Amino acid sequence: MTDASIFRGLSAFPLTPADAEGLVDTDAFALMLDRLVAAGVDSISVLGSTGTYAFLDRSERSRALAAAVETVAGRVPLIAGIGAMRTSWVRELAREAERLGADGLLLAPVSYAPLTQDEVFAHFEATAAATGLPVCIYNNPSTTHFTFASELVSRLSQVPNITAIKLPLPADGDFEGEIGRLRSSCRDGMMIGYSGDWGAAPALLAGADAWYSVVAGLLPTAALHLTRVALAGDREGALAIDTAFEPLWSLFRAHGSLRVMYLIAEQLGLKPGAPPLPIQPLPSSLREAVAIAIQQISNCP
Repeated sequence: MTDASIFRGLSAFPLTPADAEGLVDTDAFALMLDRLVAAGVDSISVLGSTGTYAFLDRSERSRALAAAVETVAGRVPLIAGIGAMRTSWVRELAREAERLGADGLLLAPVSYAPLTQDEVFAHFEATAAATGLPVCIYNNPSTTHFTFASELVSRLSQVPNITAIKLPLPADGDFEGEIGRLRSSCRDGMMIGYSGDWGAAPALLAGADAWYSVVAGLLPTAALHLTRVALAGDREGALAIDTAFEPLWSLFRAHGSLRVMYLIAEQLGLKPGAPPLPIQPLPSSLREAVAIAIQQISNCP
């Protein structure tokens, strides 16, 4: 069975710097990635939603991944997003990611037509058969408009190479219950992680294996501190750190984490480019709120 350990701990999701035409700035990308490696994150996930994979053409996705593999150079596990509309395209992306040197894959069921549970199972099964790399299920209904039923997750967990799932925050906030149900229905060793940064502390305290983090793509040290404290079971400490993040979480909830990340990158002196159109950049009037949020995080012990 494929090793699932790369889907444990803090996975940082960086932006993919690109110009208005979608041409990736590999030098700026390398700078972002080097910061994540230096901080000691557990893995880096490129070409996820924060990495704007859906707005990049095939050649630029390949160029971005090749640059990431060269920069990271095996220092931490590198996970590549491979979501695309057709199963044949996803299989090609999976093979290419393996050829280029990625360590794992992140797959969302991207589609225009609504998909059935059986169609998504076949999509993932075919992709997993095309590669020897471990695959993480990307359950992101806010963008794909598809929700994985628990029965589907259980079936997929039996497929060789499918070793992890990235979940949205549960609507009822019952992390412990959801994690317990998944552990009882999936094969042993299936890694369970969450996105939705403002739910990271309660998710990890409830027993999640991983935090798939937007903010770690730019503020990795603070995110790693929260991760380590929560995974150690220090509830009081984790919630105190989470409180320091709350002004940023509020901005994420109000404006979308992707848009806020561009402002953070600019304030850190990085070169993220602009959000891919039709996504609009946030107004400059929010810069002060972002600066205050960053400062509060940096002041957290």
